[in-house]
Amino acid sequence: MLATAIIVFREVLEAALVVSIVLAATRGVLRRGLWVSGGVLGGVLGATAVALFADAIASAASGVGQELLNAAILFLAVAMLAWHNVWMSRHGRELASNLKSVGAAVRGGTRPMHVLAAVVGMAVLREGSELVLFLYGVAASSPGHASGMLAGTLIGVGAGAAIGSALYLGLLRIPSSRLFSVTGWMILLLAAGMAAQGAAFLVQADILPALGESVWDTTALVSDESVLGRVLHTLIGYTARPYGIQLLFYLGTLGVILALMKFVNAGERVGAAPTTQATPSPSH
Repeated sequence: MLATAIIVFREVLEAALVVSIVLAATRGVLRRGLWVSGGVLGGVLGATAVALFADAIASAASGVGQELLNAAILFLAVAMLAWHNVWMSRHGRELASNLKSVGAAVRGGTRPMHVLAAVVGMAVLREGSELVLFLYGVAASSPGHASGMLAGTLIGVGAGAAIGSALYLGLLRIPSSRLFSVTGWMILLLAAGMAAQGAAFLVQADILPALGESVWDTTALVSDESVLGRVLHTLIGYTARPYGIQLLFYLGTLGVILALMKFVNAGERVGAAPTTQATPSPSH
């Protein structure tokens, strides 16, 4: 039961942190609960599908099917988070100055809620698929422990959701004028961390070179398996012993998204520059 509770807690915590950041980033948005709930439901349904085809996925592509699935999900989420941050770099100021007008933006289809809903779904799908494959393995190797697994699962889900809720409530204390900036940086780091994780899965699948097995080792300071390590892993992509390719993907993702945000901001300033025209003199 304890092992199940710990594993479930870790996976639920990672998904809950992503959901909390998305909820905070969309505070004041009309029907955000429906979008986020839809994303969670989609992720759960996807994880259920993974559970039904657990054997086929685990053995696909010469035994690296799960790694390839995780990498694909992560890179898709990175693309969506990047698109969101670029969009917010152009519209964030106006949304922060008047949160009450965001509902109109949603109704007009200009607010990228569908993107963030998809990110939530991807996060739940990724963590859920890993979780169901783990529970499948435990059930296969230790039959007759269904009640203990159920109790551990409930404890893990409750603890992970509690920490995610605490993060969300903490973000709500940030003034509205700064909320979009704070959550924008959090989403930027979240995207870079996901890109690095995706690169690690491709290394494990022998598709990418590691470019160094362990650039540094901070396991003695913060272990990957600790609660703090898992939280930092989700929020900023922390890894105690990263591959070199992970650092390359992390820094590359940061650079690309920041460059796109700067480019969009520059284009907005040029487009918003007033054109001066000579005022005709009134005729007498």
